[in-house]
Amino acid sequence: GQNLLTIVLNQKPQWLSIMAAAIESLLREIAGSEAPIEQLKALRTAVWALPMSNLRETFSAPHLGRLFSLLNTNDKEQVEVCVEVLDRFLQVLGPAELVRDCRSELRNGLIHPDGSVKVLALAQIGRVVGHAEGVAELLTCDEILRDVIHCMGAERIGVAKEVQYLTPYCREAIAALRKLSTTATGLDTLFRSNLLKELKDVMAISDVVRYRVYELVVEISSMSPVSLGYCANCSFVSQLLEELTGDDILVRATAIEMVTSLAQSQHGRQYLAQQGIMDKISNMIISAESDPFSSFYLPGLVKFFGNLAIVESPQQVCESYPAFLSMVFAMAMSSDQTQIPVSLDTLGVLGSTVEGKQVLHKTGEKIQSVLKRMSQLARDGAIELRVRSLEAIAQLLSLPVEQQTEDLLLLTESWCHCWSSRPMQMLSNISTQPFPELHCSALRVFTALASQMWGQRLMKATPGFVEWLVDRSVRTGKEAKECKFELVGALVSSASTQQVFGGPAYLRLKTYQKEGPYYVNAVASVTTEGVD
Repeated sequence: GQNLLTIVLNQKPQWLSIMAAAIESLLREIAGSEAPIEQLKALRTAVWALPMSNLRETFSAPHLGRLFSLLNTNDKEQVEVCVEVLDRFLQVLGPAELVRDCRSELRNGLIHPDGSVKVLALAQIGRVVGHAEGVAELLTCDEILRDVIHCMGAERIGVAKEVQYLTPYCREAIAALRKLSTTATGLDTLFRSNLLKELKDVMAISDVVRYRVYELVVEISSMSPVSLGYCANCSFVSQLLEELTGDDILVRATAIEMVTSLAQSQHGRQYLAQQGIMDKISNMIISAESDPFSSFYLPGLVKFFGNLAIVESPQQVCESYPAFLSMVFAMAMSSDQTQIPVSLDTLGVLGSTVEGKQVLHKTGEKIQSVLKRMSQLARDGAIELRVRSLEAIAQLLSLPVEQQTEDLLLLTESWCHCWSSRPMQMLSNISTQPFPELHCSALRVFTALASQMWGQRLMKATPGFVEWLVDRSVRTGKEAKECKFELVGALVSSASTQQVFGGPAYLRLKTYQKEGPYYVNAVASVTTEGVD
């Protein structure tokens, strides 16, 4: 079989029928061998080389059974190769056919000690639940779905206790159950049958496993108001919400992240509002000042309202929950390095919209103080804080052409000069430092200014700015090239650039844009012999 395979791969024009014969020959050899690792490796090459339509012709149930039996070994290499072969072969079967013909094999895979075999079985079940005929067949076998649920409860020895830790097969199990829940039949099966008890039993195993189930519940709840209703009626959502004020600080922090995910959908936000969760989280922010352990969960509370402001209204959120914005400012000014990043990210998100800019502008001296703090962080902070500060200021100063009014242009200009009395020099100094991430973040600030006439005038007044901009020998990394190209594009697309920079400079920028981000200047090379 292996020799035949070598001949086939060297004679591609006639290879299809010969390849099929090679696979059949290898399958026969494997059936009669006690240690078939070399034949399995050759078979792996063959099955992934042959098109699926031709592979089906070589398929037979006995051969498939023999391959599954080879998984019953402690030989890791044999299991690994066998999984890859089965992964290809099983794709030949339709969803309903897969459940009907490989029911016991799938169940054995779900309880196999090797994680890769679990992943194989779960991936196939995930394929089944994506088709109505597959679901119909699967619903006749509760045992398979029960085993899928129990895959969420598997814990690995020696892994640190983290409530969000997920093995690959746990993710596959969650994905399969989520996909099952996209139909009313699937929801009924999961939440209105004996499988509901299985879910609740699995939740009781540990904090880690309970949060895997919560993750599944949140993903299902986010699909539609109907799916949220199923999860709420089974008390899963109310139980999650109770965790927000639990005694375990780490569990509380994870609960906040879960609730933030639920708030991404409109029906999820409506449900949370009806349950008074927004007010509860606002009160948690207020009481955090007296909690010595609040640093573990406070960033999550701020992220919740930051995300809420994005999908709802910055003004409405900040006015309804003033404790949120007050905490953002306090965290930005804090000496606690763990609190600053989320405050910078939140300020950037709020300030990326016109409405958010106006909300921040109304705070007067508070936003001015924070801008000066961001300037200090951009110059002297740790690399991560410098990058996040620059990214936030880029969002605060950005103002698309269609949103530019005289008042807003005055606002962004005043913020820029509050941030730095010499912004061009500061950005130039940062961009020349040997940190690619800083260079790209500085370029993004330049890009924010590039569509505004006052920003263009600052650039024009900076000696050598255009020359530096079109110099392709500076920072040759892919991301740096793309960031500089975006900056040039912002300048070229602005109606005021030619007026501010003049015709020759504008043409140089247009030429740069036309050549693209990765253009390399051709350099002539002459070799001269016999010259000292």
